[in-house]
Amino acid sequence: MTKTDIKLVVSGFFTLITLLSCSEKTKTAAVETIDNERPNIILLMADDQGWGDTGYNGHPHLKTPNLDKMARNGVVFERFYAASAVCSPTRGSVMTGRHPLRYGICHANCGHIKSEEITLGEMVKKLGYTTGHFGKWHLGTLTRDTVEANRGGRPKFDADYAPPWDHGFDVSFVTESKVPTWNPMITPPKSSGDVRGDLEEGKPFFTSYWTGPGQIATDNLEGDDSRVIMDRAIPFIENAVKSEKPFLSIIWFHTPHLPVLAGGDDREQYANLSEDQQHYYGVISAMDKQVGRLRDKLEELGAAENTVLFYTSDNGPEGKSVSGRTQGITSGLKGRKRSLYEGGIRVPGIMEWQGKIQPDTKIEVPCFTSDYFPTIANILGVDLKKNERPYDGVDLLPIVKGKVKQRSTPLAFEFQKQAALMDNEYKIYSNDGGEHFELYNIVNDAGEETDLSKEEPEILNAMTFVWREWKTSQENSTQENDY
Repeated sequence: MTKTDIKLVVSGFFTLITLLSCSEKTKTAAVETIDNERPNIILLMADDQGWGDTGYNGHPHLKTPNLDKMARNGVVFERFYAASAVCSPTRGSVMTGRHPLRYGICHANCGHIKSEEITLGEMVKKLGYTTGHFGKWHLGTLTRDTVEANRGGRPKFDADYAPPWDHGFDVSFVTESKVPTWNPMITPPKSSGDVRGDLEEGKPFFTSYWTGPGQIATDNLEGDDSRVIMDRAIPFIENAVKSEKPFLSIIWFHTPHLPVLAGGDDREQYANLSEDQQHYYGVISAMDKQVGRLRDKLEELGAAENTVLFYTSDNGPEGKSVSGRTQGITSGLKGRKRSLYEGGIRVPGIMEWQGKIQPDTKIEVPCFTSDYFPTIANILGVDLKKNERPYDGVDLLPIVKGKVKQRSTPLAFEFQKQAALMDNEYKIYSNDGGEHFELYNIVNDAGEETDLSKEEPEILNAMTFVWREWKTSQENSTQENDY
């Protein structure tokens, strides 16, 4: 790389520094507002689905025909990333467009959505949308009175009470955290993975689906959990269409998070494989079936062309290796869930909007879950500068439509003692809290096998400088100086 090239890299990085400056209003890389558009918005998310866990990404066994159709009919992001290496922080990034450490969601079961944050639900409700959240919440507790799940009903977690109905959602059908993927309210066999030792097989799992303050769902809770969730999301969509109201529907599946169990019909197509593979592939195929059911319903309602759909996962696959019920694959990427190497954060990413974006499009520009919020804001003509706070995401539409070929602001990450920053070509990674960084050319070395930190010190230093500037901005947010 020449000195001129290095200067261009550094110059591009300073765009992020300007973006995150506390003295300046927030900007995005480019704004593509579609005047007078009020499309319906659906955000789908799997839980612990690896980069390689789809048919369209070439999995050797797994069948995901409906995700494959969605990919062919929309845009596939070849480098799409979760904002963190575990569930709750990534979900916070979707909900706010901001890195979750800005408001204290550091890990699963850590922190909550603060009342001062502006959520997707709150943003679109001001524009006349009806809003619904279905499936996993994991952004705070749902009760102060009933002991359940990981934190609910325990006095020491009272401050983390932050249910969706207090953050912009009209309709809810949500759990605080994980549930089994089959018969979600019942404790499964220990062989399904991640079952607490004090729980007894066949007895209550002690996590509930909540529909409002003090309201627990009691019917239609048997069988495949993805179907249980979609059975609530589809009536919400039908009612919104009937009422001629635009809607936001967030559908966060538990699949394929442990405990993993699949029904007999969904296992049958994998009968020639091991029992663990049958269950793991079966639950993803069951979830895929519900994605198809949703897309078919939108067509039936005449709403498909006026609906933007997004699909992703909250992080890479569970487990230290492919074994037991942790059968997720990364297709050669280093790391898994809890790692900021590629395998822990690069996840499936699809966007579909019939008639508005070109089908069968592949995007090589790096994008991530923090981009959803500013993308939706710009589609709806919302000026985020008025919120006077830093956003970590950018509008995806100019990228999706081919008007922007390079990302102007890098993707910044921090999780526990790991740190990372990624631009269009390079990535730095640290496992000691940002003291020392490795450097990789992700375009040429997606497996992160060759550390270039000694060969390319100028790029390393430039990217390290920008990560530390971002970290300063994040810490300023943590002190609640954004509100």
